[in-house]
Amino acid sequence: MKICIIGGGLTGLVAAHLLSSKCDVNLFEKKIQAGGCLSSYHINNYWIEEYYHHCFSSDNFLFSLLATLNLKDQLEWINATSGYYVENTIYPLNTPTQILRYPYLSLFDKMKLAMLTIRSKNINVNELDHVSAEQFITESLGKTVYTSFFEPLLNSKFGENRKTISAAWLLSRIAIRSNRGISGEHLGYLKGGFHQLIEALEGSIQTKGGKIQLKSPVSKIRHLNEAWDVDGTTYDTIISTIPPQELERIGGPKCTNIPYQGAACMTIGLDREVTQGIYWLNMKDPAPYGAIISHTNFIPPERYGEHIVYLASYYSGKLPQNIDRQMFADFCHRFSVKKEEIHWTRMAVDPWAGPIYTLGYRSLIPTYEQNGLFMSGMFSFPNYPERSMDGAVRAGVEVAERITKVNDRE
Repeated sequence: MKICIIGGGLTGLVAAHLLSSKCDVNLFEKKIQAGGCLSSYHINNYWIEEYYHHCFSSDNFLFSLLATLNLKDQLEWINATSGYYVENTIYPLNTPTQILRYPYLSLFDKMKLAMLTIRSKNINVNELDHVSAEQFITESLGKTVYTSFFEPLLNSKFGENRKTISAAWLLSRIAIRSNRGISGEHLGYLKGGFHQLIEALEGSIQTKGGKIQLKSPVSKIRHLNEAWDVDGTTYDTIISTIPPQELERIGGPKCTNIPYQGAACMTIGLDREVTQGIYWLNMKDPAPYGAIISHTNFIPPERYGEHIVYLASYYSGKLPQNIDRQMFADFCHRFSVKKEEIHWTRMAVDPWAGPIYTLGYRSLIPTYEQNGLFMSGMFSFPNYPERSMDGAVRAGVEVAERITKVNDRE
């Protein structure tokens, strides 16, 4: 079977890795490197992801893949701290004492929030697909908890779409982040960087005879009876990992549009750390970014010889003008960072960074196969109601299994 895979992100690479030993696989990626949102920069003799990444204790598909690629021994587990930036003040929210001292929620509100966190893993999120996050939190915990704690998080993640976000997404987010100890959240990272995972997948694909073509966007596909024409070459089937509406634009099947948003992520190397030891600092105060992720408050700065922070911003529609300048200027002013303290900056922008989990999102998810073409990616069921590396791996595994069954029947 001759297979065309469109998109060299994690899902596409996993599918190619699993199919290349059995099929003739050609993978096309429009960017200069594979990896999608898991791509990395090479700076000062080390690798650092373009977008902040970590994994969770429940990521079993990812762990299985790492074991297959002889990378599981590189996985390390570290306590990651978090906090809130409110009225020009940083509030750590990790230890019981820190949480009790947080002044923007009452003791009763904090108790209700803690109980929801405990219950979140046992809540059937599918039943909340048509319930807004705002409605669920307001009815379950009260208006104060919503406006003081959850609304800023939803605003920083989804902006003007925050009122349409389903409670299914929010509860899934709470559940996946509930692996906490007395001093913070327990998160995983691949020692040396996740670029090793991308390189191992590329190596596996090529060793098995698969082909990876970078800087090669697919411009036109066409259905030919029981085959597909891709830019003039005939394939038995296609695996598309790009957004369904982008696939439709180049000739794919018509699907209900999945709502997407873009991401603008600035990475900064600098002399010192600025968030008082906190890894994930959510911004309640207005800022051109929704969170500051201090990578070297998670992974020791000695591995890099400097401190590294991410400024994370999401957008809908067009990228805000001069967003890079706004983010950089605000960060330097807010934390009194001088020009000479900055070593370097990088800006990553992806207009298709991820789905927006609006009310009724579940009904929009396309089936894997349509007219002999397979679709799998961030929009698929393994990434509902929250996307993750594990979901991306699982989406690649599941679509490869379906094609293998088709191939075995022929």
